[in-house]
Amino acid sequence: MSDRPDHNSDKAEPPKPGPGEARLAEMLRVDHAGEYGAVAIYRGQQAVFNALPHKAETAAAIAEMEAGEEEHLKTFDRLLAEKNIRPTLLAPLWNVAGFGLGAATALMGEKAAMACTAAVEDVIEKHYGEQAKALGEDEPELAATITQFREDELGHKHTAEEAGAEAAPGYTLLAGVIRAGCRAAIKIAEKV
Repeated sequence: MSDRPDHNSDKAEPPKPGPGEARLAEMLRVDHAGEYGAVAIYRGQQAVFNALPHKAETAAAIAEMEAGEEEHLKTFDRLLAEKNIRPTLLAPLWNVAGFGLGAATALMGEKAAMACTAAVEDVIEKHYGEQAKALGEDEPELAATITQFREDELGHKHTAEEAGAEAAPGYTLLAGVIRAGCRAAIKIAEKV
């Protein structure tokens, strides 16, 4: 042991390294799958609300949120192509499941549809927050994109809450099941 003082103790910790190539591929694959599923959910809700003229205001709010998710999806389409990362093999399942979830919650009513949005966006915004942090300084552009998308998702969540998401019949159970499904889908889409 040296008697010299430790001059390194005054220095800030070096930045944490960003994710490795394999982890980055998992992140982008799951983000792409999530946006793909979100678009499908909104399309399912639109299929119901667009058929009901007295639900035009709800249909318009959903269309606006769907447009945001489509922009996110285009970004992840581009990133997967640029980085030569395959999308999830379960895209057809996500499409059917997302559309079905959207249509089912819309058939339950406007508040249930908004409960679905709030639950999904709750999981996704937390997921994006963790990703932005994990990207560190190695991927500043991607971290900034993820951070912006997180803000967009928070906006959707707030829109849903303001529209009465928490007043949906069986909200706690409905939201809990949807959140659990989202978390499972994230884990599956990372690998498959």
